[in-house]
Amino acid sequence: MKELKSIKYWIFDLDNTLYSGKTRVFEQVDKKMSEYISKKLNVSTAEAKEIQKNYFHEYNTTLNGMIKNHKIDADEFLEFVHNIDIDFLKKDLILGEELKKLDGKKIIFTNGSKKHALNVTERIGIDHYFDDIFDIIDCEFVPKPAIQPYKKLVEKHKIDPKLCGFVEDIARNLKPAYEMGMKTVWIENDEPWAKKFSDGDFIDFKTNNLSEFLKQINLLKAA
Repeated sequence: MKELKSIKYWIFDLDNTLYSGKTRVFEQVDKKMSEYISKKLNVSTAEAKEIQKNYFHEYNTTLNGMIKNHKIDADEFLEFVHNIDIDFLKKDLILGEELKKLDGKKIIFTNGSKKHALNVTERIGIDHYFDDIFDIIDCEFVPKPAIQPYKKLVEKHKIDPKLCGFVEDIARNLKPAYEMGMKTVWIENDEPWAKKFSDGDFIDFKTNNLSEFLKQINLLKAA
């Protein structure tokens, strides 16, 4: 991990990365997407689920598929699917402490909305540790892992990719970051769609505990 001592920029995915996937927050979003598709396309919930799954795999996000094939209102979609209950989420004081100690600019890079990212990070008490939230609207609705949003993020914040660390739970989203020269960290999980390609050589580090991983980096830098 010594090469992480020189990192000056930290980019974090949001869902199932800055909070545990075991909380099932994104499961609520997933259900809301099926509901939206069912109502918008006048199909059964089962059909909506199948459309949702197919669009996710073909277009990297369900939203992208809905925009391309049905010309939906993206803002309406984002507002609807992120209107979920997160009151059960607890403050993550340990992660907050490690983010506070972590040197460098810290940015959230999400295929979701800024509003959702703020709602979640405020709830778990880590919102004030980030310098920016770069969301799907900033990406002009082109989602990870397409290379364009990575380039837009790097350009906006004048990031040297060789001095950047990128943390994600969806393995394939790390590939463009690695190819740009970033150090990549995969949040280990058992979701089939997230762990696919997790044995790729574009993953530099793996962890199942982000707080502990950041603690090790902070200890290294302090040494």
